[in-house]
Amino acid sequence: MTEVVRLQGVSVQYGRQWALRDVTAACPGGAVGLLGPNGAGKSTMIKALLGLLPPVQGEMRVLGLDVRAAPLQIRGRIGYMPESDAHIPGMNAVSFVAYCGELAGLPRADAMQRAHEVLYYVGLGEARYRNVETYSTGMKQRIKLAQALVHDPDLLFLDEPTNGMDPKGRDEMLELVRDIAHNKGLNLILSSHLLPDVEYTCDHVVVLDKGSVAAQGPIAGLKGHGGRVFELRVKGDTDRFVEVLRAAGVDCHATDEDVMRVFVPDDRGGRYLFELAWREGVQVRHLRPSVPTLEDVFAHAVGER
Repeated sequence: MTEVVRLQGVSVQYGRQWALRDVTAACPGGAVGLLGPNGAGKSTMIKALLGLLPPVQGEMRVLGLDVRAAPLQIRGRIGYMPESDAHIPGMNAVSFVAYCGELAGLPRADAMQRAHEVLYYVGLGEARYRNVETYSTGMKQRIKLAQALVHDPDLLFLDEPTNGMDPKGRDEMLELVRDIAHNKGLNLILSSHLLPDVEYTCDHVVVLDKGSVAAQGPIAGLKGHGGRVFELRVKGDTDRFVEVLRAAGVDCHATDEDVMRVFVPDDRGGRYLFELAWREGVQVRHLRPSVPTLEDVFAHAVGER
């Protein structure tokens, strides 16, 4: 199957507020990032694809099945790691994950065996007999991943899987996600507002902004689209120069330091930036080509364009 998910003209509304507006997108097999700022509509899209939120209009297909016609069949083939905690108080980890396996249709003995296996896989083997409410935030994220994997689904939905994790735990979670997609061969859609998470784990991305699709495609292709990226630092009226750059069609956004990243479209390059600076009486103190990142794609897609 070339596509695991397709949305065609999908709109979802909360009262008078549009959460998704005329969304058309396709997710191929493999690892797909669903990227966007908080409130962009990422979680709404996942819940709509699960059949939990009926759209006002549009059509959706998951694993070749129509979401309106076969929501239960679709949910039986999907592993879902929600953004919020979803454990059952009073249950230890292995009992909880095995119970999730039974809910997905596994026989009790098979569910228990799989629960032990996936808990070891996500790094909770030594803590599998502890009650889940005693777990740290990072451990609760891991057990959510375990319950999503226990029934060996055809597709994973991961909603902000690194939320609340410390740097070490976040890196380990991303390694797990990358292993699932690239070594275990499981299709997954990872929803995140963190660009490095998506860039490290995924090959394809759908960028959402204000409930609409701002960009989509292979990450490598989006990063390589017509133009060049430079690191730039200037001396003078920086705010005025930024206005001039944007008026000339040059994307620019600040970094953590005093260096701007600028995207120069078409065949224009560093000489063009020097010409603009000379015209505005601004001195270029630092200019060098840079490798395009997903951050450049994201900034270009969601309005810094």
